[in-house]
Amino acid sequence: MTRRFGRRQLLGAAATGALLGSQSGTARDAEVGSRREVRLEFLRPREIEEARAACSTVFQPLGTVEWHGVHNVVGVDAVKAHALCVRAAQRGGGVVSPPLYGGVGGMNEPHTFIMDPEDDVFSRLLRPWLEQLCREMARDGFKAIIILTGHYGAAQQIVVREAAVRMSRALAIPVLGTPEYWLALDEGYTGDHAAWGETSLMMHLFPETVDLTRLGDPPYKGVAGRDPKESSALDGRRLTDTIVSRLAALAQKMPTWDYETLDRFVEAEASLVAKQLAAPRGKNPVWAAWRNLNVMRDYGRWLADGEFDAIKAAVARL
Repeated sequence: MTRRFGRRQLLGAAATGALLGSQSGTARDAEVGSRREVRLEFLRPREIEEARAACSTVFQPLGTVEWHGVHNVVGVDAVKAHALCVRAAQRGGGVVSPPLYGGVGGMNEPHTFIMDPEDDVFSRLLRPWLEQLCREMARDGFKAIIILTGHYGAAQQIVVREAAVRMSRALAIPVLGTPEYWLALDEGYTGDHAAWGETSLMMHLFPETVDLTRLGDPPYKGVAGRDPKESSALDGRRLTDTIVSRLAALAQKMPTWDYETLDRFVEAEASLVAKQLAAPRGKNPVWAAWRNLNVMRDYGRWLADGEFDAIKAAVARL
């Protein structure tokens, strides 16, 4: 049986189709944006120039090759930092430079490549490499640099943040150098090694790389922090969302900062470096300034919101 439609029905159907088409187009645009290629090594010159014109921030992820328990792959630090940067650039803009494998220190376990000795805050390799990278990125026209380290022994953190502060001053553009966990301290992620935080992130970002059944019973070899058996992809997603949203906000804002804002940012970050370097001497001197880390729990929010005076005030209580 052939069904006849009146003019009103046809117009209604057309309007509905147009609305659905518009909605699907919006969803499609959002999906395309979320999948936008931001990895620098896969971009052609014109694509780099277009991305830089839209948002002149470049991300530099850092990591190393290091033992992360029997349940994780050895590239955890770099691949998680890179994945977080990619998601942030897709959300907020910018491009992502290839990750650097190699940093200060590492676990005294197999399959670990240590490029600078642990507790070497003067770093013969990483520091000059970061400095030259920043110079080249600025020379290429980028107006903000975010160095995200997924490897974070105490000396590594100091080297990365101190180099970022110095290059911010030298280049007169904002350069942020921080471990990813500092952006999610308020989520209970206070940094660990192959434990709940890192493993949860990997379970969300790269689920095929994690095998908790290999852990056996504690104590676990080369694991430091909350029991990795408590890790979950759901926790990893929550941490990822917090870190990525703050990185994306920074990617959008940092290139637009005026000199007064840049000065306040640099002063806040410099105060943190100074506090860490001035920590009392002891068995583990470079870790002394992390004893009261809870006072920095809102660092990620303060940073993303430009509340640099709050950061300085918290540093004084470390």
